[in-house]
Amino acid sequence: MSKSKHVSETPATQMLRKQGVTFGEHPYDYVDHGGTGESARQLGVPEHNVIKTLVMEDEAARPLIVLMHGDCSVSTKNLARQIGCKSVQPCKPEVAQRHSGYMVGGTSPFGTKKRMPVYVEASVLALDTIYINGGRRGYLVSIAPSALTDLLEAKPVECALPD
Repeated sequence: MSKSKHVSETPATQMLRKQGVTFGEHPYDYVDHGGTGESARQLGVPEHNVIKTLVMEDEAARPLIVLMHGDCSVSTKNLARQIGCKSVQPCKPEVAQRHSGYMVGGTSPFGTKKRMPVYVEASVLALDTIYINGGRRGYLVSIAPSALTDLLEAKPVECALPD
């Protein structure tokens, strides 16, 4: 069996191609609850450069996306304060799936079913290359972080907590 797997298009890769964004494709063996640590280990990249796509909601249950370093957590208190909400909390998996159109563990900020405001940890934008979900479990794409601000109009926030 050959090592390189062809990965079929996802709404995320379709959006990136349509917008003319250059990206690398990085399939890996998805492990339940392996998270960014597992994908970073398999791909041989720093977990800090693997970006989690988190679907959260504010106090009125309005969905939003937070993009965070794989080795950090989100301070929902700091995030809420910075985006002018009373509170922010993670969505339940089935709710996140309904908003994004992606399975949990395969959520990409690109090509989501519903357009949601996107917030990105400011230090993510300083990295040369980021690895972010390409729209399915076991599949990351490597792109320049500027794609987050260019395509998603991601607003920088500072809400990282070291894991």
